[in-house]
This record gives sequence, C-alpha cells and structure tokens, in this order.
Amino acid sequence: MTVREVYNKLCERIPESLREPWDNDGLMCASDDTREVHRALVTLDVTEEVVDYAIANRFDLILSHHPLIFKPLGSLSEDSHVARKVIRLIKSDIAVISLHTRADKVEGGVNDTLCDVVGIKGAIPFGEGDLGRIGTLDEEYNMEDFSYMLKDVLGCDGIRVADACIPIQHVAVVGGDGKSYVREALAMGADTYISGRIGYNVMTEASEMGINLIEAGHFFTEQPVTAFFQSLLMRMDADMYIEILDSNVIRLVY
Repeated sequence: MTVREVYNKLCERIPESLREPWDNDGLMCASDDTREVHRALVTLDVTEEVVDYAIANRFDLILSHHPLIFKPLGSLSEDSHVARKVIRLIKSDIAVISLHTRADKVEGGVNDTLCDVVGIKGAIPFGEGDLGRIGTLDEEYNMEDFSYMLKDVLGCDGIRVADACIPIQHVAVVGGDGKSYVREALAMGADTYISGRIGYNVMTEASEMGINLIEAGHFFTEQPVTAFFQSLLMRMDADMYIEILDSNVIRLVY
C-alpha cells in the first residue's frame, strides 16, 4: 500500500470529522505519498529519538498520536527543532501520519483502550464531544489497592491520587490532559476519575466534590492506543512490518 492509501484507509476508520477545530493532525509530511509502505513505526510522539530510530531502521512511515506539526511553522530551517525533524524525515523518505483528537473520540481509540487496560466494562461516552468514557469495574476497590493495580497495568513510574474515601467501582477516564472533564464525570455518577493530568487546584478539591481523582501520567494513559493503531495497520496489510516504539522521555526522580 502507498502512503496515501494507508492514510485514506485510516480516515475511513478514524474520520477527519472527529478532529477538534483547534487541532492539527493528518498527513504531516510525505516526500512522495505514492511511496509503498513496507515498514511502519507506531509511537505516541515523534521525538528526535524516534526520528533517529526510524531513519536507522529504514521505516517508510511513522504513525503517531501526538502531531508532528501542531503549530504553523514559520520557516523550514535548522533553527526550529520541529522543522529540523521534518527536514530529516523528508530527506529520508519517511512519511508521518498523526491522529490526535479524532483518535481520542473514535470507538476503540485512546479512551476505549484505556478502559480495556484498566478493566472498565460497559463504557459509554461522556463529556464535550463524547471524548471521555465511563463504565464499571467488576469489583469494588479501595484507593490503595486500586492505585497499585492501576500503576501495574499501565506501567506507570508513579501516580498521584486524591482520595475522597469513596469505594471505587464506577470509573470515568480521559487519557492525556483531562482536567476540564472532572465535573462532567461527577455529573455522570463517577465515584472515581482517571486522567493523565488533572492539576493541583482541582485535585485539592476532590474530597469536597466527592470524587476520587487519579493522575496516572499523560504518556501512560495514552500509550495503549498504539496497540489500536498497530491493529489497524495489520488489517490493512498482513505483510507490512509494524513496530511499536516507546517515546516517553519524561522520568520521575525518586
């Protein structure tokens, strides 16, 4: 399949109509969109290290969640770290497709895969744009047991919790930065809300609002979507080599 054919197929499953108006995603760069894709690299972010790996291992395509180009580029020169990556990718004939907010919303995307990993059943959309998901755990947890389980299944190097001392079973999630969805999760009847980033001011009010709040890290709450991306590519072309690369460059220092 060509780069353009891969992108068009992805758009059939994750349509552009789901993209938020402020977002920028899609076919980020391609020196030749008729180039055949034999090797695809799936990642959350297109970092300099990811670009290095893609070039060294002769990938034809990078499929990412976070956009390679988010803000308009004023110029294509070595002065900009984003433009520098674009230049290297074009010189190496590596295309980049990024699927951002539409992958958050789509069925099976960021928030559905997060529910699957955590064990949230019967999840339904909630919140503006139906971005979030809310469902139920098979059993009730206390905060300590649930926190350690969550840390384990997500592979987090640490999580932050604000315990409202409410049993955990009806759980809402928004992968990534979800601080603006807390009250909507509460209105939907969630006893617990998980996101990558919620923020100090909101979390200090957890017990006052009557909801457990958990920050599990932006990367760790979105990384499960890479398996979803991989499965889409595999269904397109069983002969395509597909690899998932961990792009996390942020570490906790204990």
